[in-house]
Amino acid sequence: MSLPVLVAVPGPDEARLVAGWEPLRREVLVVRRCADLPEVLAAAAAGLARVVVLGADLPGADAEAVEALRRHGTGLLVLLPGDGSGPALEHRWRAFGARSFAAVGDEPAVLARAAAVVAEAARSASGVGEVPVVPLATDARVPEDGWAAGGAVAGVGRTVAVWGPHGSAGRSTVAVNLAAELAGAGAATVLADLDTRGACVAQLLGLLDEAPGLLAAVRAATEGRLDARALHRCASLVLPDLAVLTGSPDPGRWSELRPVGLRRVLEVAVGSAEWLVLDLPGGLDEQEGEVVRDAATAAALEAADVVLVVGAADPVGLQRWIRAWQGVGDVVPGTPAVAVLNRVRASAVGAPAARRVASVVHRFTGLDDLVPLPEDPAADQALLAGRTLHEVAPRSPLRRGLHELAQRLEDSVPVPGLPEAPVDLAAI
Repeated sequence: MSLPVLVAVPGPDEARLVAGWEPLRREVLVVRRCADLPEVLAAAAAGLARVVVLGADLPGADAEAVEALRRHGTGLLVLLPGDGSGPALEHRWRAFGARSFAAVGDEPAVLARAAAVVAEAARSASGVGEVPVVPLATDARVPEDGWAAGGAVAGVGRTVAVWGPHGSAGRSTVAVNLAAELAGAGAATVLADLDTRGACVAQLLGLLDEAPGLLAAVRAATEGRLDARALHRCASLVLPDLAVLTGSPDPGRWSELRPVGLRRVLEVAVGSAEWLVLDLPGGLDEQEGEVVRDAATAAALEAADVVLVVGAADPVGLQRWIRAWQGVGDVVPGTPAVAVLNRVRASAVGAPAARRVASVVHRFTGLDDLVPLPEDPAADQALLAGRTLHEVAPRSPLRRGLHELAQRLEDSVPVPGLPEAPVDLAAI
């Protein structure tokens, strides 16, 4: 049976390709010559072909188009021109997520075999999850001076997601100051504000946020323009080793945080720093209309090496946190999760506050490993100053608690690519 193929190659090369395949109709059959990318995507969605052959210079291509083809189970073969633009175009398509390439001048039989290999790979691919991204051969790191002059950049870093139930539990305060503690220890750190319901990291750090850096990075990634240097330009340096990708405080802009581009941003960021800290919105709703909004949160949780489940230590916050903790295994299966209860205070739960909170958590979850963070007026001082606790109140109880948490994460979360030591949650 012939292999059904869609073709969209600008210029005369398409006619030569189709004519060359005419004697090979038993192997490959061109079911449609598409005029543009929208027609390609529509035909692929209709299941008309198993492989799409695109010219590398086809207008309108981006990471979302490559993701759409993969989601439809359609293989993609990109034809590169024989002139000097080939390497640059291949670099760009690899940034989109494309993996299979051939030269436009190859013999028809060679291209037919390449299309068959792509079709078989698409058929055997499991699931329709995230787009795998191959690191680019060049520009894979920030400039030699790192995120700041004199700062060293490590290899592949570790990702911490700060998540939890709905409600004002202080997730952003924890994320900002945890990132500051990691950076304060000399580790190049990137903090990304992924809160689609009202990002506030810029306000916490006193940054002028007219153009959210994270959204600019996602746009560049979707268009295949993102590398470590481009990410560096999108970020704001707030401490010698802490760069921030600000999010949008306008919840109406959630659709700009596209998961395909976001995954690329996270990959470039974690390849350019020792730590990547993600500030996420609370919850992960599954109701109709919320799944798309929370797709960015789901993508971030999938990328995390460890998830901090942060809740508020009061009767309402504890109830919400317990439900979130009981479902965390479904949200991030196989990923270590750390229990963090914030704003622990006797006025809300009685004295001794930390012991009472631990007792409630153990009673309903059986969990003995808990990180309690105390209520501390220093958090308001830092907010008023637009600075971190490390800068305005280095001896405050909350700052000490976050410093200890950062040290434990450093000791317990393995570096990807190195021999893994078991994560000792009891130590966290």
